[in-house]
Amino acid sequence: MRELGIVKKIAVLEDAEVLDPVVNRVRDIVNAVVRPRGLRDLLHGVPVGHAVHPVAVMLPIGAWVSSAILDCVPGSEKASRLLVGAGVAGVLPSVATGLTDWSELHEQQQRVGLVHAASNTVATAFYAASFVQRTRGRHASGRVLGLAGLAFVGFSGYLGGHLAYRQAAAVNHAEDVPHRFPTGWRHLGALEEFAHNELTQRTVDGVPLLVVRSGAGVDVLANTCSHLSGPLDEGELVVDGGERCVVCPWHKSVFSLSTGDVVHGPATAPQPKFESRVTDGSIEVMLEGAG
Repeated sequence: MRELGIVKKIAVLEDAEVLDPVVNRVRDIVNAVVRPRGLRDLLHGVPVGHAVHPVAVMLPIGAWVSSAILDCVPGSEKASRLLVGAGVAGVLPSVATGLTDWSELHEQQQRVGLVHAASNTVATAFYAASFVQRTRGRHASGRVLGLAGLAFVGFSGYLGGHLAYRQAAAVNHAEDVPHRFPTGWRHLGALEEFAHNELTQRTVDGVPLLVVRSGAGVDVLANTCSHLSGPLDEGELVVDGGERCVVCPWHKSVFSLSTGDVVHGPATAPQPKFESRVTDGSIEVMLEGAG
């Protein structure tokens, strides 16, 4: 079975440069409003290890779908109105988390994400109007407005799926490393080949690695940033909270060199951390759980 024609029409949005002025303006507003790094990390989902936007949308979508079901049950007008209102009230967390994630995406993803956000905005407007009509006792028009809002929610959900599963937004781009790297210790190179405190990229068995020498030892991470595949060796070596870290050059995610853990987002998944040892001046690396 071939994909539906609508898929190709949606994919056209990825290259719709006409959207860029609006994308840039909205991104500037989001970055100006959500400035504290701790707040951005929270909205990205750094503390929980993955994006929180999918969880945040459960309240409005769940409430609105439930209201549509209750609209088919006689005598459920009050309960349905309550659900519509709860969905509208629960929009803010989903907007805050979604726009914060969106502001750190590639331009093709941001174009699709802009239409996704616009569709959600229209849906919310329909549901707000539906709530007003239901409050006035005009339940028939409230139901129609709710169904219109649900249609836009469905379209927005499809775009969200396109972002996540077609464009790989908000997924772990380093997840494949343990599956590609072989088991056991592998030769990396001679210790003398690496300068102190410099970000160096080496490839072992087809997997790009970030190597940072410190004295007689080295820290080794997967070189592909878990956020959107940025090359960490082109980033910056910094000290954050007394810990040596690497900053991704693309979206400024910060990772601990000693553990691979996320120190600051937008990344939420850690970098695979390789064990290393030096034997007779030769560096060997191993990834636990690889193969």
